[in-house]
Amino acid sequence: MDIIKNREGEKLCLAIKGRLDTTTAPQLDEVIKTELDGVNNLVYELGDLDYISSAGLRVLLASQKVMNKQGKMVVTGVKDDIMEVFEITGFADILDIQ
Repeated sequence: MDIIKNREGEKLCLAIKGRLDTTTAPQLDEVIKTELDGVNNLVYELGDLDYISSAGLRVLLASQKVMNKQGKMVVTGVKDDIMEVFEITGFADILDIQ
C-alpha cells in the first residue's frame, strides 16, 4: 500500500493505493495519529484502492470519529468493489462518499 499525503493548510488529502488490510492498516493508522492535528478537512482519495479489509474499515472509522470532533471527512473516487463493501458493512451510511 502507498499513502500519498498532500496537506494544504487545514486540509489533508490522503490518496491510498493498493490494499488496505491487516498488514497495511497500521501504516495508515500511524498517519492518522500523527497528521490530523490542526486538520479540519480530511479527504480520502480511494480511486486506486484495490481491496479493503475489516482492519482498513476500522482505520476509516477511527478517522471519522476524530474528524467528527474537529471538522469533516470526505471519501472520494470509490471503485464499485470497494463501494459494495461499504454498502454491505453499513459504512456507506456513516461516511460522506462523493
